[in-house]
Amino acid sequence: MPISPMGRVFATVAFVEALTWAGLLIGMYFKYQAADPTPVGVKIFGPVHGVAFMVYVVVSVLAAIRLRWPWWAALLALAAAVPPLVTLPLEWWFKRRGLLSASVR
Repeated sequence: MPISPMGRVFATVAFVEALTWAGLLIGMYFKYQAADPTPVGVKIFGPVHGVAFMVYVVVSVLAAIRLRWPWWAALLALAAAVPPLVTLPLEWWFKRRGLLSASVR
């Protein structure tokens, strides 16, 4: 089943959210664990990830409504934004289950 335009938006935003999470984690490593600590990565990726997180939440709600997800899928999508990098496997799983495709009803 082809992915709907809203499904593509969700997949793109999920990827960006995971990418900014990775950038923030790397920035935190260099701030707290590196031999020569520098807060630059956190200063850059902190706000970027904050915006990506908020956009992901809004897009998840819109996708749940427009693609007619069951309640459990909407809740999983929102919960996936909290732990690092979970939006990627969730998006892959949603794609395999057909949740990113246009509704056939």
